This record gives sequence, C-alpha cells and structure tokens, in this order.
Amino acid sequence: MRKLVAVLYTGALLAANAAPAQDLAALQDGDMRKLALLEVPAEVSSAPFEGDGGAEMTLQDLKGEVVVVNFWATWCAPCREEMPTLAKLQEELGDEGVRVATIATGRNDPLEQQTFMEEAGAANLPLWRDPNQSLAREMGVLGLPITVILDREGQEIARLQGEADWSSESALAILRAIVAQGA
Repeated sequence: MRKLVAVLYTGALLAANAAPAQDLAALQDGDMRKLALLEVPAEVSSAPFEGDGGAEMTLQDLKGEVVVVNFWATWCAPCREEMPTLAKLQEELGDEGVRVATIATGRNDPLEQQTFMEEAGAANLPLWRDPNQSLAREMGVLGLPITVILDREGQEIARLQGEADWSSESALAILRAIVAQGA
C-alpha cells in the first residue's frame, strides 16, 4: 500500500510540475509567441558583470525574484523600440515580485547608456554593463536584443530573441503566472 501511495504521490508531483509550462504556453499571444519556454529550468552563467556604480555582480545575486534579463546595446535600434515596454513592465509588476535587469553588452559608454535610457523613457531601469561580453557569451547571446526570464531560483526558464512588447497583456499574464507558480 505504501508503494502505491508513493507512486501516486510522485505522479501527482510530476503532473503538477509539467502543468505550468502548458499553462504558460496557453498565455502566449502576439510577440510572446516568440518566447521559448524551457521544459527544464537551466543553470545560468556565473560570469560577473558591472552593476550599480560599477560593482561586480552575477545573475545569482538576483535570486529570490522573477527576473527579466534584457541584453541590449546603445547602438541597437530594436532595443530602443523595446526599452519603453520593459520600463512599463517594471512599473506594472515591480511590486509583484518581477524585476527587470537591463545589461548593456559590449562597448557601451555609461553616459551614452544614461542618455539612451532617458530618451527611450526607461530611466527607471538599471544601467548595468557587460563590457567584455563574458556574460553574454556564456549565456549564448548571439544577437540583440535577447531577453531571458529567470525563476526565483535564478534558473533560466524562458528566452525571447528579438524585440517584443513586454508591456503587452500576454507578457504581463505570463510573468504573473510565473510569479504565482513560485508563491
């Protein structure tokens, strides 16, 4: 009898863990159809990048929140279009456990980053840098923009290549569902 209970319990756990990915897929609409959902969360790079004031950080420092990591550059035209939607996402879901982390990869002058963000209406986002592209390389960033979603454990659970409207109803619903899964 104990074996039967153990088998049923294990089966229920597996089904519960599989359901969220299916639920998230059902929420994908518009630009969010490009969002690739990982079946199994993946470890992320531990390569350091420059955080606030040039302080060394890693993605592991962001554990505890659902994090939308956006790799961008000041010269990237699609990034300029996308950045205001990321700023709106931060405003909308920042109090709900979602953090937007913008990391400029490659040669990006800090003053140009600040000007870019102000002109794009995204001054509420961090001015973090990956000047040597070590984090971007280890994360498999081959073009810009690339956005990676991390769960509260700091593992990659989804990735979107190219520009997207992160303030869309679909994006907000997906991120709220991810937050709810970790609650």
